[in-house]
Amino acid sequence: MLELYLDTANLQQIEELAPILPLRGVTTNPSIMAAGGLGLNALLPKLESVLGKQTRIHVQVLSNSVDGIIEEASQLHALPYDIVVKIPAHANGLAAIKQIKQATVPVLATAIYSKQQAIIAALNGADYLAPYLNRIDNLGFDSLEVIDAIQNFLERYQLPSQLLVASFKNLNQVLSVLDLGVGAVTLPTDIARQFLNHQSTELAVDKFNSDWQLQFSDKLSYQT
Repeated sequence: MLELYLDTANLQQIEELAPILPLRGVTTNPSIMAAGGLGLNALLPKLESVLGKQTRIHVQVLSNSVDGIIEEASQLHALPYDIVVKIPAHANGLAAIKQIKQATVPVLATAIYSKQQAIIAALNGADYLAPYLNRIDNLGFDSLEVIDAIQNFLERYQLPSQLLVASFKNLNQVLSVLDLGVGAVTLPTDIARQFLNHQSTELAVDKFNSDWQLQFSDKLSYQT
């Protein structure tokens, strides 16, 4: 089943969208956390109060050494929340993922720009793989081609990792990625809102209401 995340730590925006969208949780990174203005220990209980105890929260490590990443991941895993530890898919991160997965800590390999990064992260046991779609395009590569190749690799070798695609700039990118059968996406709140409204729907509703009121005034359906 597709997992839908909001890529934000802005509580006001999460509160606005949570009643409408079927959210699995939120994804964060150090930049998102800094923009939200709340440290992790303040943010986690607030997210749980808004989204419920089943919410999944992706939290990125700040350490860069293998030992530092492993220790930070262990501390994050010990917190009483459903936390997936985000680890960059560089050499130290990939080495740390290999060791961390021996302790069954949920891991997301993040900042993926190539198929080869995703392959090693998946083979090392990462639960999620986060390719940066728009940033791949900015480097001059075809992001959809890269993501499709990773998805095909996971399916061909029946690996349990799933793609959690990030870095969207428009709604069409999201829809194109979903057509590839990825397991999860994380959306900026402005793009998430684009799922909710369509001008033609609003026009149709206005016409329905106008026709109804001409015949039945302000009565509701069950009152007529």
